[in-house]
Amino acid sequence: MILVTGGAGFIGSNFILGWLSKYSEPVINLDKLTYAGNLQNLSSLENNEKLVFIQGDIGDTRRVRSLLQEYRPRAIINFAAESHVDRSIHGPEAFIQTNVNGTFHLLEETRNYWTELPQREKDSFRFLHISTDEVYGSLEEHDPAFSETTAYAPNSPYSASKAASDHLVRAYHHTYGLPVLTTNCSNNYGPLQFPEKLIPLVILNALRGQPLPIYGDGKNIRDWLYVGDHCSAICTVLENGKTGEVYNIGGNSEKTNLEVVQTICSILDELQPADHPYSDQITFIADRPGHDRRYAINADKIKSELGWSPAESFESGIRKTIEWYLSNNDWIKNVTSGAYRNWIDQNYSTRVNT
Repeated sequence: MILVTGGAGFIGSNFILGWLSKYSEPVINLDKLTYAGNLQNLSSLENNEKLVFIQGDIGDTRRVRSLLQEYRPRAIINFAAESHVDRSIHGPEAFIQTNVNGTFHLLEETRNYWTELPQREKDSFRFLHISTDEVYGSLEEHDPAFSETTAYAPNSPYSASKAASDHLVRAYHHTYGLPVLTTNCSNNYGPLQFPEKLIPLVILNALRGQPLPIYGDGKNIRDWLYVGDHCSAICTVLENGKTGEVYNIGGNSEKTNLEVVQTICSILDELQPADHPYSDQITFIADRPGHDRRYAINADKIKSELGWSPAESFESGIRKTIEWYLSNNDWIKNVTSGAYRNWIDQNYSTRVNT
């Protein structure tokens, strides 16, 4: 079986859903269930005997040690992370605790477990660490895209904490021989994404007649990756990736934030028209501190070495995403709790419209 950490979050839950739809191999899901961990994401698997849920922290060494000895996974896929830049600006300590200290403790327990495995199991074991393109810093408009050899230059507490975790994973391979793999992905979007991130936030605000907040001039550029494509890439890396290597995963879809929001508005105008164009709700607000201008992923390595490329274009993926949110009102009602609304108020209402 495999162990997935952070499997109740956005990408982790999509990975588990996809994995159990394709493979018979059981999954152990270890998740702390912080604000973005939502077991409702996996409600369709509630009676599936091939999924075991354990509530716990990757930094809890006793809990991790116990489940490794009990379930003896042949691979660990580490999604567990604090992942929102704005939250890291308001409260960076949680990001250090989970992304740095948590990854360290998980690596230590994994190393101890792996060292004691029989040689055949030891040779086939893998530790796959999921990271982000934000560790590479920011690009200018005409700079070449990030490759696996781009120097790290993180600019937010979030990206700095992920960079630190990446370095730890690399060090455990080169120092101890732990068979690790690292993936650095571009901006994910799709079903089940917690609505603090741009795309679900814009969809839900548009439907409620609320402002659609865009930082600064809206010209910050991101490469957008449909979450289903990301999960298929992770499976490919887990199966065929070379230990110790890094693989960048991108969607080949660079868009400005303004283009993303305008595309959402256009599709909503078609699928659920209001008495006005949704683009009328666009509101430009004061920029995020240290806001990186552009991210772009060069995914040539994973394509040439492992044969993976994204199946979705941005246009097809964003339409699927919007249709999912339009069809899942119960999920939306449950996730948008009072605590969530308080966070949105804290982050956006204090910014002066520009």
